[in-house]
Amino acid sequence: MKTIILSAGRGERMQPLTNNTPKPLLKAGGKRLIEHTIEALVAAGYDDIVINCAHLGEQFPSKLGDGRRYNAKIQYSHEHAGRLETAGGIVHALPLLGDAPFLVVNGDIWTDYPFKQLKHVLLTPERLCHLVLVANPAHHPDGDFALDAGLITISGQPKFTYSGVGIYHPDLFSGLKSEPLPLKPILMKAIEADKASGEVYTGQWSDIGTVERLAALSQQLSN
Repeated sequence: MKTIILSAGRGERMQPLTNNTPKPLLKAGGKRLIEHTIEALVAAGYDDIVINCAHLGEQFPSKLGDGRRYNAKIQYSHEHAGRLETAGGIVHALPLLGDAPFLVVNGDIWTDYPFKQLKHVLLTPERLCHLVLVANPAHHPDGDFALDAGLITISGQPKFTYSGVGIYHPDLFSGLKSEPLPLKPILMKAIEADKASGEVYTGQWSDIGTVERLAALSQQLSN
């Protein structure tokens, strides 16, 4: 199964750190954020990786290369036309991802989630995505989705936060063009059609969206 690490955001809330460095290339615990993810993916058997990039995108291949140092194959989906948002970036990268379901991981998170267990998730045109949910962090207390018998729902309690880790079927993006497209409306359509499954992960997970959270993760990884 191929993986795309979403890395095209500008990281505006982390300025000035992101003025000259894309957020996934910032370091925590002596490694770049994206390197923690790449190493975890490779350890779980996901060694065919696509990285989409826009803001300072030329830095990704110069810093990470073709993936051989990580025992992986890394390809890059450059969004030369500008920021395409999450879904638009995925659509743009589909020629590199192929026709089979693929793993999606946000480039600005850190987690000890066991990616290997996602290999047992089967997607079909009737099950278009599988999302990993986590407990709501302090900066997102209301959460995103609930679970009902393994299916993602909009209503219901308790609510959980989408972790930025999931498996998507290419049909989720059928008919869409490579243009600025947010992901949430696409997910909502699948959820309303009962075509989105999910799970709750109770281990470690951090959304590195501020300088303070980056510093906290660095301290955690240095202990």
